[in-house]
Amino acid sequence: MKAMVLAAGLGTRLRPLTNTRPKALVELRGRTLLEITLTRLKSFGIHDVIVNVHHFADMVIDYLRSNDNFGMHIEISREDVLLDTGGGLKKASWFFGTNPDEPFVLHNVDILTTIDLNRMVDFHLQHRPLATLAMQQRRTSRYLLFDDAGRLRGKSPTPDPAFQSLGFAGIHVISPRLLSMMPAEDIFSIITCYLDLAARGEFIAAFRADPYEWKDLGRPENLM
Repeated sequence: MKAMVLAAGLGTRLRPLTNTRPKALVELRGRTLLEITLTRLKSFGIHDVIVNVHHFADMVIDYLRSNDNFGMHIEISREDVLLDTGGGLKKASWFFGTNPDEPFVLHNVDILTTIDLNRMVDFHLQHRPLATLAMQQRRTSRYLLFDDAGRLRGKSPTPDPAFQSLGFAGIHVISPRLLSMMPAEDIFSIITCYLDLAARGEFIAAFRADPYEWKDLGRPENLM
């Protein structure tokens, strides 16, 4: 199985830490967020990874080279213009191949979690949606709305009592079938893409990650 790590963001919420380095190289107890994410993927048997870069891109490339890619096969997708999450995946789509039965993982670089990727992949293979999103029952500024069958139905800034109103945990398991369904433009959010596809009847599924620990490390107070 392959994975993509989303690491191209500007890290504006982590300033001033990101004034001189990319978010991916911010450290937690002596380990960078990128190392934490890569070694976590490796622990689940994922060795083929593509990392998108933009902000201080050369620092990320040099860091990976100096650490021998942490013993993994790592490709770089350089974004001269920041493409957002969906555009970043679209640019890197060549990496994943076209086998519809071989899903891949998309993982934010700025999260710390115990979510079991093996269980999440098994869930995806059993239910066969276009994408499976790790979701939790928690407060957030951007709720995704799912029906009782776990199908994505919309989004809302506040909980909607008609749906399961859940917070996204920044981990996706995606079928390569999705790649040919993405919009024509180059810059777009993957969540917006999911919502558009769901509105057209496609199955975007929720994997309930409530039992697992999760922390957004994109905020200084959470990093502390």
